[in-house]
Amino acid sequence: MNGAEVMLRTLLACGVDTCFANPGTSEMQFVAALDRVAGLRPVLCLSEIVATGCADGYARMSGRPAATLLHCGPGLANGIANLHNARRAHSPIVNIVGDHASWHLPNDPPLAADLDGLAAAASHWVRRVSLAAAVGADVAAAVAAARTAPGCIATLITPADVAWTAGGTPAAALPVPAPAIVPATVPEARIAEIAAVLETGEPVLLLLARGGLLLPGLNSAARIRQHGGAALMAPMQVARAMRGRGLPRVDRLPYAIDHALAALAPYRHIVLCGARAPTAFFAYPDKPGLLAPAGSRVHTLSAPDEDTADALARLAAAIGAPQFVAPATPPADTAPAHAAGLPTPESFARALSARLPGQAIVVDDAVSTGRGLFPLTFDAAPHDWLQVTGGSIGFGLPAATGAAIASPGRKVVCLQGDGGAMYSLPALWTQARERLDVVTVLFSNRAYKVLFNEMTGVGASVGPASRRLLELNDPALDWVKLAEGQGVEAVRAGDMARFDAVFQAALSRSGPMLIELDM
Repeated sequence: MNGAEVMLRTLLACGVDTCFANPGTSEMQFVAALDRVAGLRPVLCLSEIVATGCADGYARMSGRPAATLLHCGPGLANGIANLHNARRAHSPIVNIVGDHASWHLPNDPPLAADLDGLAAAASHWVRRVSLAAAVGADVAAAVAAARTAPGCIATLITPADVAWTAGGTPAAALPVPAPAIVPATVPEARIAEIAAVLETGEPVLLLLARGGLLLPGLNSAARIRQHGGAALMAPMQVARAMRGRGLPRVDRLPYAIDHALAALAPYRHIVLCGARAPTAFFAYPDKPGLLAPAGSRVHTLSAPDEDTADALARLAAAIGAPQFVAPATPPADTAPAHAAGLPTPESFARALSARLPGQAIVVDDAVSTGRGLFPLTFDAAPHDWLQVTGGSIGFGLPAATGAAIASPGRKVVCLQGDGGAMYSLPALWTQARERLDVVTVLFSNRAYKVLFNEMTGVGASVGPASRRLLELNDPALDWVKLAEGQGVEAVRAGDMARFDAVFQAALSRSGPMLIELDM
């Protein structure tokens, strides 16, 4: 067997059974090997930013790495934006990047690039395969690197001659525990340190990320809160959070810096539970970059590569917190009276909360419209919420695609701004081809709306020339036609009554659908 076949067989042996691909000439041996090696699901993506975003959404829901198949340096470069988001989310991904045959690179062909440098900038682990005999071991090493806590991006560069050369054997299977990524245990001394902080009686905030936003870590955090020991909050962007009726209510730290400062002002201690220290998204004139109040102390219960859920359970036990008791919640609103009038972020949030089916997955790339959605959806049916974590828009459509592949049988609702959607529009085609159960709500405000606020934040004003770089209305994007051109059924809603009706219809059927909601 040749190097490409060894590569596929090793991926499968190591528990990687899905590949989001945009192949070129250097990857043709990998493509051909798919006909000889059963079990690996190839998913064609029409741009690399879609392939890497799919792998991110897949990893967040499955806890396991998928592979991407990318073409030379430019192909990897096209995918780096969503690798950035995946890196911030600690999503495990194995990138297989084809390169020119090793003996052809010195000829400087047109696609030659600093592939190793690009890979190093976007990855935690990089290796270039040098011999066909080493392919199996190198692929196994890449999967092991991706599965290193808290979840890493591994990139394996594969010259074309390595893929077509015979020799080598598949590596032995890696152990694939469930979950595949095993975090480190927090030392007992740190548990005791944070317990002592809680016993001071001073205001404490637990900033929850990672396992702190998933069961059972979320319930342990709620035990601590009910015991009177701390308030709970999530970072501005969450990789994945479990939410809904009967689950502890945890709001996000506000994006706007003044609101974030006000939200943190009451606390004398901020305890990081799998989270980073609260930091402003951008720098602004005369405003701080670090958001912890002056005179407060920032403590670490668990780092991102440590077991946050276990640490929270041990902390709750250390302070004698009783079991979590879910607060009483109102019954589901099956006939929302608010489903009328022009759409606003608030009326949309209430409709989403009322209609969201149980165990749905919400993928959020709605930068402006999505900011205030958390408090208004606490009483929705239980669901998972995935958010763009690195600030690189164009995450939503592909991440929803990958999440749907990772979680068959669960409805995926993608909340996508119109500006960001144009970055990764071909993800809709992949949803249609794979017949995925994704409902996209496309917020059409015909502008990079967030940037109007950012202009004010940095002390700049919007004039006729600058407005041309912020608006998307000349010509206006027709999202119904754009979606239908990708094979996805689409409708437009200009008021909440129309939206509520078509959203219910979309949720009741299978397959992809897009609703353009005029905001």
